Amino acid sequence: MQAHNPALAPGFANVGYAQGNQVPYGYPEYAPGNFQGGAGAGPYGFQSQPMGGPPGLGGPPIQNQPTAKDGTIWMPIPPPPPNCPPGLEYLTQIDQILIHQQTELLEIFLGFESNNKYEIKNTLGQRVYFAVEDTDCCTRNCCGPSRPFTIRIMDNLGREVITLQRPLRCSSCCFPCCLQEIEIQAPPGTPVGYVVQNWHPCLPKFTIQDERRMDVLKISGPCVVCSCCEDVNFEVKTLDEISTIGKISKQWTGFLKEAFTDADNFGVAFPMDLDVKMKAVMIGACFLIDFMFFERIGDNPQRTGVWQ
Repeated sequence: MQAHNPALAPGFANVGYAQGNQVPYGYPEYAPGNFQGGAGAGPYGFQSQPMGGPPGLGGPPIQNQPTAKDGTIWMPIPPPPPNCPPGLEYLTQIDQILIHQQTELLEIFLGFESNNKYEIKNTLGQRVYFAVEDTDCCTRNCCGPSRPFTIRIMDNLGREVITLQRPLRCSSCCFPCCLQEIEIQAPPGTPVGYVVQNWHPCLPKFTIQDERRMDVLKISGPCVVCSCCEDVNFEVKTLDEISTIGKISKQWTGFLKEAFTDADNFGVAFPMDLDVKMKAVMIGACFLIDFMFFERIGDNPQRTGVWQ
């Protein structure tokens, strides 16, 4: 089925259509509602302001926003399209998300690795999901960033809507038969896709696969994964690697935060009409990239992949 170009909210650029590309995998979805979008969008639609929240964004006031007891503002639940896995209807309304890892004081002062926690927000600062790592203490502190993990992603009703499963794999490029991968389930127990590392002597490369292990998209990163004073971008491309349709961006957060914590900020951009399952898989790819290249224990950077 050929995807059509849906209406876009102000301030958003559909990467695939902006470059004249056809989305290789997906179906038409709802155009964004009036709560999505705003002024100040940068390349690929990323907002140029910090993730802290909506102050200063343009657009009409948001009515009837779900608010948690702690004051967290959640994204309103959109109407689910046909054949959409429960909980993924949020992804039909957005073409970018921001992932913020929460800072853990125990890690800063003691160097003791705790389960990671993440907020997943839209560009207005509304929380879309909340993600929690579920890994035992011994595995976290013995295996470090190379550890196998389960990450549970929940919506504003407390339902676990996406589960990420990363098995234990070799962290060296010298063993191309045992490269990194992650399985994405939505809902839990139902695989919707995989992200697998492709061996390359000097570049981080990955393939996004659907639930049948058929290749769908490619991810290519820079030769040197260094986040000093600038963002690090991993481009999401078509299978022929000619057209770029989105990106996963590790955002620079400042000297102090980068030096003393492993709490990272990421942005993920994708075509608005990409299949919600593939959007969920791109979220999984972001977590895998975080652990492989940007996760640390205490003050010791521990990168995995091709630069050991």
